Amino acid sequence: MQGTGLAALLDRADSTALPALGGMARPDGVVIASERFFAFAGRDGSLLEGEMPNVPRFTRRIPLLRGIARLGMSVSPLLRRGGVAGQLERLVLFAVLLAPIAFVFLPSRAALVAGIVMSVGLIAWLMRGRTLYLHGAEHRAIAAAELGQLGRTWNGAARPSRFSLRCGTNFVALAVPMSLLADRLWPLAPALWTPVVVAVLSLGLTMELWRAVQGSTWPAARVFLVPGLALQRLTTREPTIEETRIALAAVASVVRRELG
Repeated sequence: MQGTGLAALLDRADSTALPALGGMARPDGVVIASERFFAFAGRDGSLLEGEMPNVPRFTRRIPLLRGIARLGMSVSPLLRRGGVAGQLERLVLFAVLLAPIAFVFLPSRAALVAGIVMSVGLIAWLMRGRTLYLHGAEHRAIAAAELGQLGRTWNGAARPSRFSLRCGTNFVALAVPMSLLADRLWPLAPALWTPVVVAVLSLGLTMELWRAVQGSTWPAARVFLVPGLALQRLTTREPTIEETRIALAAVASVVRRELG
């Protein structure tokens, strides 16, 4: 779809009720996803479209399980075959996810050092290239959809915030202390499966807290988001209008299929 057609679609979407959107930034583009569809708009002008996985309805009613299911959906465009990541990148990500099992066989200090090195390396790898700028563009495009300013943002007449209350950075800022607390309070003797169980439980608990904060009307609940919003000053940069339009192109793809 050419720029004129995209602008017209975004203008039409501004007067329509849209589903909640999420996304992720990559060095070469932006992923935008609804509950049903995702799209990856690349810096080279490419567009990859796909459908999100179907999650059984019963999982949405079970605490902890619903959080894990939601997390799985959020990374589906990245980890699935035929998604936005290549085979090598998927292998690296799966290796990172399974690494805590290997840490069981290391002395505690060596495991701590290995975990820190792995985390720093992963963050540096994920934030390479123009990722920080495209992260800001992703937030701006989603905010534009929520504010009914998609058309004006495409034209540069509006510049919604590059900071987001629903950013994954905010979730990570909650997940890290939750994981440390769960590891400290785990009552059973360490075993091969302990890191995986503790990680899954801490992520599920973090998601429950995340849902409560996001759905709360109590202003004081937003204090839980302050660390993540502060971190976004490091994980986002002010995007150019061209980078914002990349994210908006992904939004347009999802919106077009949502509106039928």
